[in-house]
Amino acid sequence: MALSIAARSAVAGQMRASEAAPPPPVTPEACARCEAREVSVCSVLSGDDLARLSHISVVSTVGEGETFITEGDPADHFFNITAGTAKLYKLLPDGRCQVTGFARTGDFLGLAAGAVYVFSAEALEPMRFCRFARSKLRGFLRDCPEMERRLLDLARNELVLAQEQMLLLGRKRARERLASFLLSWQQRAAPGPGNRLMLPMTRTDIADYLGLTIETISRTLSAFKKTRLIAQTALSELIILNGTELAAIAAGDR
Repeated sequence: MALSIAARSAVAGQMRASEAAPPPPVTPEACARCEAREVSVCSVLSGDDLARLSHISVVSTVGEGETFITEGDPADHFFNITAGTAKLYKLLPDGRCQVTGFARTGDFLGLAAGAVYVFSAEALEPMRFCRFARSKLRGFLRDCPEMERRLLDLARNELVLAQEQMLLLGRKRARERLASFLLSWQQRAAPGPGNRLMLPMTRTDIADYLGLTIETISRTLSAFKKTRLIAQTALSELIILNGTELAAIAAGDR
């Protein structure tokens, strides 16, 4: 049955009220219980400092496929991922997509941004993150040198990763690129049941990240499986059977 004009207005009013409602406050107790705390920037905080950080934090969730950072938008926030995986990408003028990285639990996004975001971020699976207004976090950092040092360490790490990506795209062959990617993801990922390695990104995402075609990715994965370097247990799951040989391939020794 169609809603009357009055009923539609009431529903619309309820939706606007829901959208305008502030998110529930983050408590220091919730921060202390956070499963991502040990691998996040807040791991260096405790007591009053952790309580202060919780007061400027907003916990947000996004679903698979949702974009939560858009290239070119004002860089008003930082994001600390507490669950899930995102792909970071840039769109070229001709519409092509260049995946510049993958962010997962414990990663902190927004450090490299100036006035605007220089990349977009899309959730590859349901995600949760803490969002901080830049102005509020900067004020917090002035009084918390431990957190500032931690963020500087992360910035240095981002620079190292950028240099490694330049080497990956500029000098390595296809099998070396894919071997490097699998080993790098294994080092960053929490081991799954039976030592399984979860790959929430698609083969297209991997191809865009490594500067290869999806056909090359599929062909190289098949070669790795044939030579018993990996075993594919599902479309987004595999087991690395011979890490030593993969490392040799990644280094260009095979």
